[in-house]
Parts: sequence; structure tokens; C-alpha cells
Amino acid sequence: MFPTSCDTFVALPPSTEGQRVVFGKNADRPCDEVQEVVYFPAKDYKPGTKVECTYIEVEQAAHTNAVVLSRPAWLWGAEMGANEHQVCIGNEAVWGREGSDGEEALLGMDLVRLGLERGDTAEKALHVITDLLEKHGQGGSCMEDNCNFTYHNSFLISDRTEAWVLETSRQHWAAEKVKEGFRNISNEYSITTRIDKEHPKLREYAQSRGWWDGNTEFNFAQAYSFMTTARIEAADSRYCVGKTMMEKSNGHITAQTLMEILRNKESGINMEGEFLTTGSMVSVIPRDPTLPGVHYFTATPDPERSVFKPFIFVNDIKQLKHTCSPWYGPDDPVKQKPRFKSKPDRKHPLFRKHDVVSAIIETNKERGKQIMQNMRDLEREKLAEMETFLVKGVEDMTLVVDLFSETAQEEMEAYSKH
Repeated sequence: MFPTSCDTFVALPPSTEGQRVVFGKNADRPCDEVQEVVYFPAKDYKPGTKVECTYIEVEQAAHTNAVVLSRPAWLWGAEMGANEHQVCIGNEAVWGREGSDGEEALLGMDLVRLGLERGDTAEKALHVITDLLEKHGQGGSCMEDNCNFTYHNSFLISDRTEAWVLETSRQHWAAEKVKEGFRNISNEYSITTRIDKEHPKLREYAQSRGWWDGNTEFNFAQAYSFMTTARIEAADSRYCVGKTMMEKSNGHITAQTLMEILRNKESGINMEGEFLTTGSMVSVIPRDPTLPGVHYFTATPDPERSVFKPFIFVNDIKQLKHTCSPWYGPDDPVKQKPRFKSKPDRKHPLFRKHDVVSAIIETNKERGKQIMQNMRDLEREKLAEMETFLVKGVEDMTLVVDLFSETAQEEMEAYSKH
């Protein structure tokens, strides 16, 4: 298995239609991994409380925001998600001159969730991540087995007004602010000479390792990344194609634009093979703070064969039953040492239905074509409904409290219509 993974996008006015921020990501993971979509309400904690992340405990915050997460079902953190303040975060695996080892610390996916739970703006979420990174470090296997697949992380973080690209190498980091236009990241360092925030010893460390001479203009990507590996070349290809596709729609980027990009297989953005796209997310965030953000998730592999289902933050949301995987508690093999001695069944109800439908699409052309049509009709219907909320707001919260779960149920019903 040759691991590659993920592409993340953000577009801000004037690149988008209307005064909206549009965020999207494909999570590319091992082909046998289940990605679930889960919701956690806001919560207050007593001083001294700890939170158990995937591998280590850290100090809990006094208050955590409500979050919706798309995550590999075996771990605590998330590949991508959003919070009630309309902050969105996605992470990428990156590899560079600094080695990444298997010593257990915080995973990049843990940092995604912690940033969402604790940051009510993109910039605050960035500081949450960098503070935790400097204190606890990053490390540990990023796959549910003993292959010791490890990496550093980059992040794309957005809110209603701006976005930040954050790229890390162990505990060092650099960040670039995005005020307008569009930006995408893949599995390579992309911050060069424009650095708006950085680790206080970022340049000193690079100079001490002979990666920068201290005289020429400092270029983060040039100093910290490998420049000529096959893995980087593959990521660069996806990065460039993604950027080109965004450019073609510049000024008119919508949720549908990003959904089409995330579904693109020719570019490798919609990945197939031993590593594939196991979950996808697209969010639309109006600049107007009185209007809701709409967050779409697939919770199933291959966005081309999935429905982007909408989620809106309101009070009284319950757990998303159709996309929530079984929970094994302290008996989970991930929590035992040595870890990963077995893999329990983590398939959620929607994933099971999707498995059956994927087989039908592969083997029965006519029936598969009708199922795909039903799914697209449902998605278009939901996009049209959400447009009303994005323009006028949500007057009756009861209409959307079960929005995601009801759409997942409709998706499962659409599978059987033929």
C-alpha cells in the first residue's frame, strides 16, 4: 500500500457567488476504513478535567463548542468538520525533511477536533492547534493497524470572514492568512515566503539544520519539505489540478462547484484503490452572521456514488443515528495495549446500505443508473431547499433539527427505488 491522501479547498468572495465562504474536503483513507459523521453538543467542564484523545489525555477546556465531525470511526479526532460558530477545519498528511515517528502524541485529526471544540474563529482555532502542538507534539499511527503510518499535518481553517493555512513539521509551524479568493492544499507544504504567523524558532531551527542559509529570503516549503519524492509529485499533481479547476469557476464558486471537484476521478482528487475517498464535506457559510451555515457530508466512500447531506446547527440536535458507528468503549482494540490486535465491525447503517448499492451499480448497469439518478435528484432537491435557508434564515428550527438524519433516511430509500 502506497499511502496518499486528501485535498482541501476554500473560496472566499469575490471568488464565490454571493457573500459566502465555501469550504470542501475529500478524506482519502485506507479502503477498508469506515468514516462516520457524528454530532457533539456544546458542553461545560469543571477545572482539572481531562479529555482522552486517540492516544493521550490533555487538559479539557472549560467550554467546548457544538461540533459536527466526519471521522474515521476508530479514533477520537476527525478528518474534517465544523462548529456552531461556522468554523470549518480539514487536515492533510504532509511529509518533509523532519522525520515523523510513531511515538504516541496528538494526531492531526485530534487537533482538528480540538480546534473546532475550542475556537470560535478561524484564527482562534489556529492558536488552539499550535498551542497544543507545541505542548504535546504530534505522533502515533494514523491507520488502524501496526504499519506505523505516520505523518506531519497541514490544516485549512475557515470562518465567515477569512481562512488560514497552517503547516507543521513536528512542533514547528507556519501559517498564511487568506482574506479573499481561493486556496487549496494537498499532501505537500505550500506556504512559501508569505508567512503571517510562525513558531518563534521556525527559522532558527531551519538554519541550525542547514536547510536555510539565514541570508536569502526564507521560504518555508523550500526549507522544510522534500522536493523530489514520488509521494510529493503525486500530491503536487492533485494540488495543481484542483487549483486549475477552482480557477475555471473563479467568481462563481458554489457548493455545487466543490462537489464536482471532489467527485473528479481523473485528477485523483476522488481517489480509488487501496487508498480511496472514504468521506467528503462541503460547507457554505454566508458572511451575514444572522444566516446559518450549511454543512454537507457524505459519510460514505466515493462522493460520485454518494449524496451530500445537509446539516445546520440548531438546538436539540440528537446523535446522527444513520451515520454513527458501533462504540466498543474500553474494550476497543484501539484502546488496548498492544494496540490493533483486531478490527471490530465499525460499519454504520448508511455504510452498509451503500456497500450493497455499490455492488449493484457495478453489476447491474440499468438498475445502477436509476439509483444514481435517484441520488442526484435527492441531492438537487436538498440543495434547493438549503438555498432558501441561506438567503432567508431558519424561522422554524424544528424543520432542520433532524435534517441530516432525515436526508440519510431518504438516501437509503432512494437506493431501493427503481
